[in-house]
Amino acid sequence: MKIIKTVCLLTIASILLISCGSKSDKKEIASVDPTTIYIKGTMDAELTAPPFVPAPVGNRSAKKLIVNMEILEEEGTMTDGVKYVYWTFGGSVPGSFIRTRVGDEVEFTLSNHPDNKLPHNIDLHAVTGPGGGATSSFVAPGHKKTFSFKTLNPGLYVYHCATAPVGMHIANGMYGLILVEPEGGLPKVDKEYYIMQGDFYTKGANGEKGLQPFDMNKAVKEDADYVVFNGSVDALTGDNAITANVGETVRLYVGNGGPNLTSSFHVIGEIFDNVHIEGGDMINKNVQTTSIPAGGAAIVDFKVDVPGTFIIVDHAIFRAFNKGALGMLKVTGEEKKRVYSGVKQEGIYNPEGGTIQTMPEDKNKKKVVVHSGEKPLAKKIADGKQVYMKTCFACHQAEGQGIPNAFPPLANSDYLNADVKRAVGIILNGKTGEITVNGKKYNSVMTKQTLSDEEVADVMTYVYNSWGNNKTNVKISTVQEVKNGH
Repeated sequence: MKIIKTVCLLTIASILLISCGSKSDKKEIASVDPTTIYIKGTMDAELTAPPFVPAPVGNRSAKKLIVNMEILEEEGTMTDGVKYVYWTFGGSVPGSFIRTRVGDEVEFTLSNHPDNKLPHNIDLHAVTGPGGGATSSFVAPGHKKTFSFKTLNPGLYVYHCATAPVGMHIANGMYGLILVEPEGGLPKVDKEYYIMQGDFYTKGANGEKGLQPFDMNKAVKEDADYVVFNGSVDALTGDNAITANVGETVRLYVGNGGPNLTSSFHVIGEIFDNVHIEGGDMINKNVQTTSIPAGGAAIVDFKVDVPGTFIIVDHAIFRAFNKGALGMLKVTGEEKKRVYSGVKQEGIYNPEGGTIQTMPEDKNKKKVVVHSGEKPLAKKIADGKQVYMKTCFACHQAEGQGIPNAFPPLANSDYLNADVKRAVGIILNGKTGEITVNGKKYNSVMTKQTLSDEEVADVMTYVYNSWGNNKTNVKISTVQEVKNGH
């Protein structure tokens, strides 16, 4: 009888366990489908400039979240005496911090200020949809676009401009972070800050004074003049340093806009208690340095136990001390000798500047002049098409039709056909300001192209012999005449 009772009890227990497990599984499956989360009410999103973040979502219900963001192209300071024209989301680099929760329905309006020169859009890595929203948000100066999306996955995500040339838009500061908190919010901490790394490429060398334009050639080579936090060399130092008190917990939302370089993010004198790897669910503990890829992010938490100035760096160390990737966390409060005791020397960690030593050039060295012969017309057109598809296609499109309100057409273009040398000069030197093409006004920017004389002749010959244009065969000698001011 005891054996029978024992078997019966074990059988009942097994049934109960299977039943409970089944119910639990069903509940878990239902809870992880964010598309079914009920939207309750509407609210305007709080947007903040770095290094600050909006208030935590806490236990609020999912809502229709209204986000209004304006694109501004404006001059700012890279470092003392060095100016740069930044392209921004919300007037700051990085752009405004957006804080949501899983299940929110975000109604996003992107406005392009009428004084801007270029069209832009936004690709949010938190968006599940074509282009991360980029295909729905392409907007010319003086216009705005509205689209919506559901936040499906909790995490910390990068957003950036994805208008051609994409690398140039990102390199000029068009990136930021959007946080999607889980239901119930993230664990509470005492202080939260927003830090984002970016690499910048200027015509002048590091520290060269004046207004410095973007250098595409350096960007392609990934040869950064500045690697900085929050858009400039001093954005997180001195009076701009972030702060905390002894005993407080600090959370840093860290992103990397790139466009090229991976960040080795480190706080000198601290160990990260928790790191949300790549901004996702997986948490690593007791981390010294965390790797953040271009277009990626991480959430790092730590407790500050002793007072002092803690230096924030990209531990690819020349970037920190020579290119600007250096910030400060100033902690105040009582000393704790059991944790740290020793002589404190202020100012040991300072930027060392960007001076680069080079060997002197031989002034007697003769320059080699390469003379290129003219190719047959058919060969020039074929080669020119290859240059066009690599260099011009994104803005002017496959059939030279351009993009309305943004990039003028090359097809059957009265402006182009009226003056060949003017057109060649625009490729060689770039162009900014208003022009009229086929009766429509365009006020955009044509960047200077880094092409050889032969490539300029080839691509212009291809354009002139396509899409109803005047069939000019542009000679290398013509390109050289324009280059020499004739």
